[in-house]
Amino acid sequence: MQTDRNLVTTTEALEALYPKPKAGVGPVVKEIDHINEGYRRLIEAAPFVVVATSGPEGLDCSPKGDAAGFVRIVDERTLAIPDRPGNNRTDSFHNLVRDPRIALLFLIPGVGETLRVNGRAVLSVDQELRESFAVNGKPARGVLIVTIESIYFHCSKAVVRSKLWDPAHQVDRKSLPSTGTIIAELSGGKLGGETYDREAPERIKAQLY
Repeated sequence: MQTDRNLVTTTEALEALYPKPKAGVGPVVKEIDHINEGYRRLIEAAPFVVVATSGPEGLDCSPKGDAAGFVRIVDERTLAIPDRPGNNRTDSFHNLVRDPRIALLFLIPGVGETLRVNGRAVLSVDQELRESFAVNGKPARGVLIVTIESIYFHCSKAVVRSKLWDPAHQVDRKSLPSTGTIIAELSGGKLGGETYDREAPERIKAQLY
């Protein structure tokens, strides 16, 4: 059992355990405040980004995905991220209207390195901007405008350790509870179930955009 002596509770104790990297070494050099050519190519290749926000009620971490390059580079310090149909919880948007801080984590299938962005964001519903992100004639519901404060890549150790992109370690979806089963359990059998699972593929396809 842990005791107070096993907990890291001060900055001094933390930095004694994890010394800060020295100026001029990789962990420091790779962090900049704008998009350079290398980072541009990573963003344009990414079909998936995780969006983290913070608000009075707590934290939120939401996945966003679309065709590679769906996150638009407006200029070297600005990104635009389209919002597509979802569950309408809008947790991240509720956070951003009160606390504009945002963090992004870009993932590229088959690539070990990830790209991290920290900055501030606002939600735009400008009609012309929304229509510029249209897919199948359907405009984005809104567009997140992210002002970059720092951007840097993260080395591949976590992906290598997890074997995330290794086909031999892919999990058979059927080995885990279906979404219908999980919803049925959570709702006491009032929602979800076999009908939910059977209709899910067509429902998801119809609601992508």
